[in-house]
Amino acid sequence: MADAAEKLATYQDVLDAPPNVVAEIICGRLVTHPRPTFRHGLAGIGIGGKLVPPFHFGDGGPGGWWILDEPELHLGDDIVVPDLAGWRRERMPEFPDAAWISLAPDWACEILSPSTARYDRGEKREIYAREGVKHLWHVDPVDRLLEAFELNDGNWMLLKTLKNDEEVALAPFASVPFLLGALWPD
Repeated sequence: MADAAEKLATYQDVLDAPPNVVAEIICGRLVTHPRPTFRHGLAGIGIGGKLVPPFHFGDGGPGGWWILDEPELHLGDDIVVPDLAGWRRERMPEFPDAAWISLAPDWACEILSPSTARYDRGEKREIYAREGVKHLWHVDPVDRLLEAFELNDGNWMLLKTLKNDEEVALAPFASVPFLLGALWPD
């Protein structure tokens, strides 16, 4: 929690942040970090490219999901921007026409970078648990790994750590596997 003497950040602080940064409010503090590197972006577009056709559109898979890139989530007093997030359509039948959403996703994916890893593994993971996000993936494009977590009684349980070019068949998207190596540039 922010120190009582500190002014708590507001949504106006997010709106006033420079356009070349990602701005979030985490535990009352405005947190900004630079736009992601190309390696980070390639991992994000790779995951989206593998999951969106079968799960968002139902092409070669079960469909039933809304999957978004960098959605702005207003979760309690926190404003976070995961790299990707997904909602089961049964929980969110209408696609929102807004700049942000307050319904916690069913799945969130954070692509780790030096400027974000501490928040992604710490306070943001705690926020996701508090809000009942059921599945969380951490992707590290430098170490070429994916850690998959599942929320169990309010605590994160590590399901599996995959490396390099291993097959990704993980909840909640286990029905359409892909190779992790598709996320790396070489």
